Amino acid sequence: MHMSNTVTEFQARVYTLLQQIPEGRITSYGALAKALKSSPRAVGGALRSNPFAPEVPCHRCIASTGFIGGFKGDWEKVLSGQNQESKLRLLAEEGVKFDAKGRLSDKSRWWADFDTTKL
Repeated sequence: MHMSNTVTEFQARVYTLLQQIPEGRITSYGALAKALKSSPRAVGGALRSNPFAPEVPCHRCIASTGFIGGFKGDWEKVLSGQNQESKLRLLAEEGVKFDAKGRLSDKSRWWADFDTTKL
């Protein structure tokens, strides 16, 4: 995927790492931040404006507590609840399940084996 001039160098690095996450696995904002030597908040900012979704799977990034986290710029439920619902649906289609409180059910789904040598 060609990263155009519409994204910053940092965003391109985040999106490059996101593409390494296998289907059916998830990572955390913190794990991405650690691999990038950055902060979880900066990673969240890059994910919020991901123009390449779902090819660049930002839905595979959740909070380190196992909480589903934000999606499309919304944390927790917006009035409609649509954004979090669509993130839950995308992950469920990949076999990643969450309990009724929005927490990851299967801890074996965690993944953080990023290859940063090509960044």
